[in-house]
Amino acid sequence: MKINGNFDNLVPNYLFADIAKRTNAYIAANPDKKVIKLGIGDVTLPLAPIVVDALKKGADELGVKETFKGYPDYEGYAFVREAVSSYYASFGVTVDRDEILINDGAKSDTANIGDIFGADNTVLVTDPVYPVYVDSNIMAGRKIVIAPSTEENGFCAMPDDSVKADIIYLCSPNNPTGAAYSADQLKTWVDYALKNDAIILYDAAYEAFITDDSPRSIFCIEGARQCAIEFCSLSKTAGFTGTRCGYTVIPKELQRDGHNIYQLWYRREATKFNGVSYPVQCAAAAVFSDEGQRQIKENLSYYQENARIIASALDELGIYYTGGKNSPYIWLKCPNGMGSWEFFDYLLENAQVVGTPGEGFGDCGKGYFRLTSFGDRDNTIEAVARIKKLLAR
Repeated sequence: MKINGNFDNLVPNYLFADIAKRTNAYIAANPDKKVIKLGIGDVTLPLAPIVVDALKKGADELGVKETFKGYPDYEGYAFVREAVSSYYASFGVTVDRDEILINDGAKSDTANIGDIFGADNTVLVTDPVYPVYVDSNIMAGRKIVIAPSTEENGFCAMPDDSVKADIIYLCSPNNPTGAAYSADQLKTWVDYALKNDAIILYDAAYEAFITDDSPRSIFCIEGARQCAIEFCSLSKTAGFTGTRCGYTVIPKELQRDGHNIYQLWYRREATKFNGVSYPVQCAAAAVFSDEGQRQIKENLSYYQENARIIASALDELGIYYTGGKNSPYIWLKCPNGMGSWEFFDYLLENAQVVGTPGEGFGDCGKGYFRLTSFGDRDNTIEAVARIKKLLAR
């Protein structure tokens, strides 16, 4: 038998595994030091009360014969998809409930969507990049091309007409840089995709953090329904990192190579995915209720204030950064010309603060560093004080 040789082309360890290894080694060697982690993008606030109530109610219904549920619909229960459709309508975007598929988080679908595309397609990713986009396509043996996101373009890479791509990954607001595309910039990407008969895989996992007029969805852009699939997640919007729920939107008219994309994906899901549990889908629907939106916005405001605290400190220090406004991430330029891993070690050893080396997100991340606003408020304030004390020397 043979192993998929494409796995040999992956970097040996996932980025956050390396960070955990270095952090744990430091903690073991320095048990008296309090280490504050502003690295991995995991939430710290509990689920909103309305979400917990819906989760419990859904579980209770499974204990009663008359309301028991077995396998869910592959695309998700209609009541959840209707709630998501109404949410899109709240910011002016029309998405029919029958174009929405409920999933266990955007990470899974952004990786697995490749199942319906041939291995000979060329994939374009912006760099710095969420590692899943790259790794999943390396596993599939596809050619990958890079659109550089740099300080010069505000970490919003734009298409190059001399480069031909079939599959395009965009994330806005971006992980890791926190930069958000404008409507004009997204229109340029949509036009490029239409010109090249390409499909944009648009990761909108952080759309709830947008505070200005940046588009909340790729479907705000004219022409996007003919060239885009959108992925979104409740992980950061509503604290579902452990609960696991998100959704993928595929316009019913989207066609390529004589095939309907929605139908292809539905066929894939019917084979490889048994859906999201009923209690979790009940919890997800609660997120989109009026009271649910009120409650989750309280949590979002907490993280947005953390981001403001971090960004304000960087302003005082005169350090360049993006993000922190429409995103829970702050992407900063390492001081004094340090490399990303060099700054990681420096910050850990001298301030006991953990962040994420930008180099782990691609070549354009070299010399940059990501901090997250998902920490506890007191820990965030303490971490910022330590960073200011260290870097103001």
